Amino acid sequence: MFVTLLRLALPLLAALAASGCGGGSDADRNARTPGVSRSPTPTPTVAKGTPAAGRVDPDDEAVIRRWADTLRRGDVRGAARMFTLPSVAANGTDPLSLRTRAAVRFFNRTLPCGAKLLRTKPGRQEFVIATFRLTERPGVGKCGTAAGAEASTAFLIKRGKIAYWIRVPEDVDEEPAPDASGAGST
Repeated sequence: MFVTLLRLALPLLAALAASGCGGGSDADRNARTPGVSRSPTPTPTVAKGTPAAGRVDPDDEAVIRRWADTLRRGDVRGAARMFTLPSVAANGTDPLSLRTRAAVRFFNRTLPCGAKLLRTKPGRQEFVIATFRLTERPGVGKCGTAAGAEASTAFLIKRGKIAYWIRVPEDVDEEPAPDASGAGST
């Protein structure tokens, strides 16, 4: 399980590390990838507890399904249009604030797998926990041995767009769930 998550997070981690590595002046070290920042992003905290009772809003589920189907076809631009600006993403990394459409496209492009939505359930504080079956997809990434595995992501949908995309353990009933304190500011 951990190896699968690590394998999925490595492309994003490598890209982030490459943007911050190397010598040069203080100005070089302080340079950032345009549109991506680590602060002052509202950081979702992790809180113990069971998922919220109730049902997932069908419109929220439709947004998640449309995003997954679009990315699985290899349409990175189309998948990126389903995110609000700014949005927050964490694929096994610290949460990143994606402030430009280019940053959102970059994030979607770094996901090596496509995904088919299997099920959703309510999470804490308006999050929706979506479980996917990972697939190969056209484009840069190669899913490899992760194809066929399940992966879960916590989504916060605001005004029909993805505001938060946070990778979570598959067994979210026993694991911490994301807390969206401050997430409503998008």
